[in-house]
Amino acid sequence: MKLTVVGCGDAFGSGGRLQTCYHVASAGTHFLIDCGATALIGLQRLGIDPNSIETIFISHLHGDHYAGLVWWLIHAQHVAKRTTPLTVVGPASIEARFQIAAEALFPGSATVQRRFDLRFAEFMPETPLTMGPVSVTPYEVRHASGAPPYALRFQVGSKVLAFTGDTEWVESLVPAGSGADLFIMECYQFDGEPRFHMSWRTIAAQLERIGAKRVMLTHMASGMLDRRGEVTDPRCVLAEDGLVLGI
Repeated sequence: MKLTVVGCGDAFGSGGRLQTCYHVASAGTHFLIDCGATALIGLQRLGIDPNSIETIFISHLHGDHYAGLVWWLIHAQHVAKRTTPLTVVGPASIEARFQIAAEALFPGSATVQRRFDLRFAEFMPETPLTMGPVSVTPYEVRHASGAPPYALRFQVGSKVLAFTGDTEWVESLVPAGSGADLFIMECYQFDGEPRFHMSWRTIAAQLERIGAKRVMLTHMASGMLDRRGEVTDPRCVLAEDGLVLGI
């Protein structure tokens, strides 16, 4: 399994980073985890063909995590000339929220006749969902976004990749990341308890309980970025746009 960080920034582009988007290639499949508004920019910088991506998994319905779907639709129709199906999986109301955003930004784009089949599916809490060789289990977390937000646990073959999404600390993060080969954890601040987000101090206190083999800290605000050099735990790597990890 190969993970490429397309974007690891927060909603405000702190540190000049693109918004949340991860590309995963494994077992003959390619998928995205989240699709922030800057996703196409990041994919083009990295030379990743959007038409090769079969599924996009959305953790929660904030624009810096799903709004890139709107530009994806326009690009797929008019630039990439996509013909293969695309499946988008997300929280309840993902299709309706996408339609509203698309119509607001590009009137008529949500109803135009497409060259490809666009399919939507919804998560059910702690219920595994299988998409080809990928199994994903969502765990509800705490991050106000108008629909249930989820941490996502992916299994492809013998490998496990987990992602907290955006959330403050909740106990569901323990089974979501337990023993994962890589646990991507949002780390908005260095210390304190930011509402609906986590800090490095909070994460550090829970690493033994979670038992992930490796942790990647992401979604860092400027305060966390300024102090990232203070993270010295050998289990942890700090996300950077364009970073590639083998899992």
